[in-house]
Amino acid sequence: MNRTPFHRVLAIYIAALAVLAIYFAVHHRVTQSTKKAVSFVSHAIQIRSAYAAIRDDETGLPVHDHEVIQKSFPLTTGEHRSIEVDNVFGSIEVVGGTGNQVELVVDENTRAESKDALALAHKEVNLDITQPDGNLKLYVDGPFRCNCEDGCRGERRHHGDGYIVKMDFVLHVPSNVDVNVRTVNEGRVVVRNIDGGFIARNVNGDIELDGMAGSGLAHTVNGPVKVTFRRNPQQDSSFQSVNGNIDLFFARGLSADFRFKTFNGGIYSDFPVTTMPVNAPTREEHGGKVVFRADRFTAARISNGGPEIKIENLNGDIRILENHE
Repeated sequence: MNRTPFHRVLAIYIAALAVLAIYFAVHHRVTQSTKKAVSFVSHAIQIRSAYAAIRDDETGLPVHDHEVIQKSFPLTTGEHRSIEVDNVFGSIEVVGGTGNQVELVVDENTRAESKDALALAHKEVNLDITQPDGNLKLYVDGPFRCNCEDGCRGERRHHGDGYIVKMDFVLHVPSNVDVNVRTVNEGRVVVRNIDGGFIARNVNGDIELDGMAGSGLAHTVNGPVKVTFRRNPQQDSSFQSVNGNIDLFFARGLSADFRFKTFNGGIYSDFPVTTMPVNAPTREEHGGKVVFRADRFTAARISNGGPEIKIENLNGDIRILENHE
């Protein structure tokens, strides 16, 4: 495959950065130089991915189709009701409110290289809707899913068949439900005013949780994580990003034990913090050899301590802030 001038320049740029990292590791302080080199390479990879995505969208998929799906679902009464959305391409927004109904709107956009590819997309990609035990599960299924036991070797197909199907979800749900949502590309994850537990995952996009009153996790790869609590977590919670800041806004009276780890960023807190001893390295035996592993987390306690709040990123700042609303 012929490389464009952009790809050639970018390849040279990344190679030069790798050489630069080795030079600094030999002649200067290892930690600071390595941090900078990793950060530069990470940004270069993001630029290349974004450039490739724009080219595919503008030059390879000229045929478009659009559909809006609207449905309502009753939820059974009970303490452990849940909503699950498993998406691949597109955003997810969940808003909590009163009542026992779920109001769903899906904005489906299909991009294809031809009419035949568009027809194939309509045939192969489906939104599966089930209500196990009175809960609600939405699952975007297609040939890009891994449904085989051998790790999908030779089975899993990407969007190389000439189409991309993007589904943007908006759900209005009862506030006292557990929420489990995930997506991969071309979308955000937004959850508002939920009292129950939460699991929010993304890969190439940000996560924003607002008005939360439960515990859970929010993990992404490329994008920031922002969480605002109106009631502080009562159970262990976890927040992660590789490339992005993590901003957590807690209500007054926060009492928790924190574990932080960031490679290329700072840690800030509005609350008085007491440092805690780090966890001792764990001892493992493999084939007669003893291996010691350290988790490299910094431990800190706010007030009298409480549930463990684990926060980890690679390139970005970690901020523990007070919610004044």
